[in-house]
Amino acid sequence: MINKVRIMIYGDDIDKLSEFWIFNFNAEVIETIDLPGGYINKVIALSPTLELSLFNKEFIKKYSPEVLDAVPSLMLYTNEFDELHNRIKTASDIMEIDGIPTFNFSDPEGNYFVVTKQQHDKGLDY
Repeated sequence: MINKVRIMIYGDDIDKLSEFWIFNFNAEVIETIDLPGGYINKVIALSPTLELSLFNKEFIKKYSPEVLDAVPSLMLYTNEFDELHNRIKTASDIMEIDGIPTFNFSDPEGNYFVVTKQQHDKGLDY
């Protein structure tokens, strides 16, 4: 069984990206790792079971170029849907997909993600 998920995201300004997730999602930096070449990796907890691991694109280009253009498509489920929609400046209009409120947003580097309202009757509470 999977106990936690850590998703790697590559960006140009790791500090700016981490500030975005901290401000909008009340995330917390749980680890800062020194990497070769003076680079750093920041690990941010969005929840006890979901973490984002932020790497500088230049580091990835040098050490793992094959994954550089692989931006994950995240769909985040929340019980704080309206609060997040109001807080995130880049949030799109709310639309319904299969009767479930959803919106997308971009981070400071133009990567798009989706937020969906948690539906207790759709089998999403594990």
